Amino acid sequence: MIERFSLNSFKFFYYAAMYGSVTIASKKLFVTQGAVSKQIRNLEEGLEIQLFDRKSKKLTLTKEGLNLFNSCQDAFNKLDICLVDLKNRNIQNKTNLVLSCEPTFCMKWLIPKLNIFDDLGFDFDITILTHQDVPDFKKYNIDIAIQRNDIEFSKNLHTYKLIDDIMFIVKNPNSSRNNIAISSSIPNLWNNLLSRSETKELVIGHKKIELEYLYLCIEAAISGNAITATSGFLIENELKNNILVSATTPYHDDFSYYLISHDSISEDPRKILFKDWLTNELKISLENLKNM
Repeated sequence: MIERFSLNSFKFFYYAAMYGSVTIASKKLFVTQGAVSKQIRNLEEGLEIQLFDRKSKKLTLTKEGLNLFNSCQDAFNKLDICLVDLKNRNIQNKTNLVLSCEPTFCMKWLIPKLNIFDDLGFDFDITILTHQDVPDFKKYNIDIAIQRNDIEFSKNLHTYKLIDDIMFIVKNPNSSRNNIAISSSIPNLWNNLLSRSETKELVIGHKKIELEYLYLCIEAAISGNAITATSGFLIENELKNNILVSATTPYHDDFSYYLISHDSISEDPRKILFKDWLTNELKISLENLKNM
């Protein structure tokens, strides 16, 4: 007999019974009210029983309907448990957490910190890929990505704010060249500098040199060829060792670092562990930057 019915028939009936309303069920299922009503009607006709008492505005289950609802509830709960178990088994079989991040963040912040992560002794390895923008998760088999939100994130991705960025304008303490290196990888960076009174006066008199990657701008500053504007997280060691010095008061540019995942990280213990570690280390870096 079951072969006569689709799983949707039972699912639509279950939602209508749970909420006591075809209208609410249709909204929860993202289908029309007519589609829900049709599936329930097909189920009643096929079973040759009445599932709802339709005398009142609110749907009320008949004795037979209540029996079917309890069976559906048990079946769907078991199905959910089975699906979670299958997914967890698949996760447990994956020994590598594949991470993507912007090249400069990878070189200047993440890689120097990985020894701290390794010392924690987690039972999975990290594979790092670099992408300037948000990557294609499926194409490159990526689990998570670290990205500043100065570019648009797709709405179907799960995003988790890590920390607000803090921007520095820095220079080689022994250089007096009148150049400023600007990275084209940060949208509207130059316009943002000109829109802020605390940075406009500093940069307006400098000759602008545009470079593609932020690490090239940092290298230009280290070599003494130019000053540059960059995230403080990317020059933590240079500031600490006085290789670079701040040319003005650090400022927030209204952007933040985010962890991005194609799926919810709550379903993957590796992602949760890495997110917690990442957040803690970024907070430590921020405190260090505030004291420089």
